[in-house]
Parts: sequence; C-alpha cells; structure tokens
Amino acid sequence: MTTPASNSPADAIELAIFASRITAVCEEMGASLAQAAFSPNIRDRLDYSCAVFDARGRLCAQAAHIPVHLGSMAYAMADIVAAREWAPGEMIALNDPYLGGTHLPDVTLIAPLFVADELVAFVANRAHHADIGADSPGSMPLSKSLDDEGLVIAPVALVTLDTIDESVLGGWLEHLRNPPIARGDFSAQIAANRIGLWRLSALIGEGEAADVEAFETRLAEYNDYARKLAASALGALPNGSYRFTDVLDDDGQGNHDLTIACRIDIDAGRVRVDFSGSADQTAGNVNCPLSVTAAGALYVFRCLMPAQVPACAGAFEDIEISAPDGSLLNARYPRAVAAGNVETSQRVVDAVLGALAEAVGDRIPAASHGSMNNVALGSHRSDAPWDYYETMGGGLGAGPNRAGASGVQAHMTNTLNTPVEVLERHFPLRMRRYALRRDSGGAGAQHGGDGLVREIEFLDEASYTVLAERRRHAPWGRAGGAPGKVGENRLDGEPLEPKCSGIAQAGQRLSIASAGGGGYGERR
Repeated sequence: MTTPASNSPADAIELAIFASRITAVCEEMGASLAQAAFSPNIRDRLDYSCAVFDARGRLCAQAAHIPVHLGSMAYAMADIVAAREWAPGEMIALNDPYLGGTHLPDVTLIAPLFVADELVAFVANRAHHADIGADSPGSMPLSKSLDDEGLVIAPVALVTLDTIDESVLGGWLEHLRNPPIARGDFSAQIAANRIGLWRLSALIGEGEAADVEAFETRLAEYNDYARKLAASALGALPNGSYRFTDVLDDDGQGNHDLTIACRIDIDAGRVRVDFSGSADQTAGNVNCPLSVTAAGALYVFRCLMPAQVPACAGAFEDIEISAPDGSLLNARYPRAVAAGNVETSQRVVDAVLGALAEAVGDRIPAASHGSMNNVALGSHRSDAPWDYYETMGGGLGAGPNRAGASGVQAHMTNTLNTPVEVLERHFPLRMRRYALRRDSGGAGAQHGGDGLVREIEFLDEASYTVLAERRRHAPWGRAGGAPGKVGENRLDGEPLEPKCSGIAQAGQRLSIASAGGGGYGERR
C-alpha cells in the first residue's frame, strides 16, 4: 500500500476502492466458510457473518451477511478486545450473550492480525450451530435460563500458536450429539479466519512499518468519510421527539403482550434511541442483551443512509442507544435469550421504524412479517442423532410506491432456506408443501407481501420446537393500509402456540405459515 502524503488526504474514489478491497476480505471469508462447513445450516442456509475490526475493536468492514450478527459484534467488540492480552497465532471463541455474543448457537471466532509484532486488526466470523448442547435438539428450546440453552463459552483460546487446542475443542464436542459435524464446522470457521488474515495482510503490504502506518491512516480517513456521509443523512432528519410502541406475542412461559417502547430524540443530526418503558426481563427466552437491541436500532438507521456510506464504526458515531438495566432489551445474566436474538430483535426494528414514521413519513414502509419463524427439529436416538434448524421468510411491508415482496426474509436475518433436496437427504423428513400463502399480505393502495407455508412430515419420531412471532398481533399497515394476516403453527391441522415444543410421531405433519406484510395507503 502506498503511503498517502500527510497533506494529501484520500479522495472519495480512493476511499471507495479501499472500502471495496477491505469488504472483499469479509466476502471471501464467508465464501470459504460456506464451502468448508459440514452442516446444512451453515453450508446451505448461509447462517454466518464475517467482519474486520481495527486494533481497538472498531468495525472496519463487513460483508452483506446477517444484520443481527454484525450489529451486535460491532457493538460489543471493543469491550471484548479490551478485556484481554492478544497474541499472534491465536483465535478466541465465545458465545456468551452477556460477554459479546447473541445467543448460544451463534459461536464467534476472533483472530488478531499482527504485523512486525504490532497488533493491527482483527478478523472475526460468527456462525450458527444447530447443536450447541441443549437438551432440546436444534438448541432453540423453550428455555427459562441461559443454562437451559446449551454450552456457554466465555472467551477462550481455541487456537494457540496456530494450533487447535484439542482440550478445548474436545471438551465442547463431548456435549454435542454429532461431534464430527461440529468439528467440521469449527474447522471451517478457523479456516475462514485464516483466509481473512492472509488477505488482510496482503492489503496492508509486506509488513514494514510504513505499510502499517499507511493502513491505519487510511482507516482513520475511511471512518471520517463514513461519519461525514452518515452525519449528512442524519442531519436531514427533522429535529424532535418521536415515539412508538409495539408488542411481542408471548415469551413461551405464559406471559403475553410484552411491550417494546421506543423514543427517538433527534437534535441537529445527533440521535438518541431510548427503550425506557419496555417490559421487564421475563421468564421466557425472548430477553436480549443490549448488543442485540443495538443491532436492531443501528440496522434501521443504516437503511436510512445512502448506499455508499461505508458500514464501519464512523457511520454510527452520532447514534446513542439505551435500554433500562434488567429490562427485556437489556437483560441480566442468566436470563434466557435464545429467542431474543431472532424474535425480539425483529420487534425492535418495528418499534424504531414506527417511531421514525412520525419523522420521515413515506420513507418508512408498513411492518414486515416480523419473525424469523424458527423451527428446530431432531432426535436423541443414540444410534442416529440429528439436529435441524430452519428459519422462514414471509411478507414484506408495502411502501408508498411499491408492493411488499412475498416469501422473503426481512430485516435482522439474511439467510436462505434449506433446499428441500438437502432436507430430505440428510434428515428423516419429507416436505409435503412449500408455497406462498396467498392473500396473507395486507390490502391497500400498495399490497403487503404474502407469507410462506412450509409443511414437514416426520418419517420417524422426533422432537420439535417452534419459536415464532406475529401469531397474535398482526404486522401493521401504514397510511390507511390494512395489516397483514397473522401467522399460524399447526400439528396435523391442530393449532399450536406461537412458541411451543413437543414430540411428533412418524406420519405427523408440522405446518408453519408465516405472516404477511402490512399494506400501504388506502385501497382505491
């Protein structure tokens, strides 16, 4: 890398090229992870995220992977970096939601990059493991505490001096139902970080001091550029205080209509998002660590910024996020959080969008289906254990000039479905129906998108867990548009609760119908 002259800062074109190159590091990490992973959840559904951070843990770049992964990593990484002494050739693993994770299935691997004995940057990836040791197959149980959700990994060195610590990995594998699959996925995560370190080293240069200085100077200019672009976008928002309240259906433990309250204060481009008034932490697993709450809020403001704003720390410097300690959105250890990451984060997005609708009107669409529609299946059989985890799309909310898309993921997730061929090949399951749920989108001048129906037949006895939302409270419409239809969970046609678990026998069928998106505008 050529060292920029001190009186000649990079121009926008140079910074755009730099942004593309550092983002490409993340994208190649992701491609490597998908190709090397063993489990369908990572290999086929692409349930992972990759990012680059500077030496202080500030976000430098991310691929267009999963917003809830990336936003929470960006929010928590600085504390993770500051909490330990880093050494060359190591990789730190963690999944503890109260120490920088999201929920236990998402295991993060962080690798430092040293150049000439100087800590320069970090690469990291986060991947969802369908089995992380919970008693319930799929490791998404109707839990009441963090310990119910599986293996809790506080930050620990999985790799030391470029060698896997078998005592650490072996200790984890003892808790898992299919150790060879898990070992393959962890190895894929390690390989992805090694690819990232290699490519980032090439971007910096040959490792001489001048190259490192140039990289750090360019990073500083890059963050300043992002801050200026973001400030321009945020400065266009009208000053004022805006509020919105939405609710979660339930927590799976008998508590219903849990409030998500959002207040946004905007003052000359500085934004404060406050979730005071939200429900207290609850008995079920819809609680969030603050990092997940922040991920939902930051995602919305990123959507309001121009596409060319780099997704780095500088873009979010003027946004402050808070939630009361001990609340649903800033829970205390050891509250259960398995569904907070996947379901509550979606409602955080809805609440922030609803508040911003007061400020920016038709830039905000109607509510989307508002759930990741989580389905976890599996068997404890010692001769043939298996774990399957799936999320489903639904209908997007319509906007003033467009109808909502149908049958797609929304907001905080960006995964694919498991292809039917893969599902039926690897698991004792048969897909009986996979279709759009016609007319489930809300009516209006612009129609909300339709949800999906996915009906799975069990070919052998297996357990099931469903963690879903928008089964009682419909996705709202905007500007006179009708709400979308609520989703449904059924076993052999009989209704199930939004969050439920049980044992299914061979021949029974589990049907998940996701909600439609809200409509926009009065129907002409």
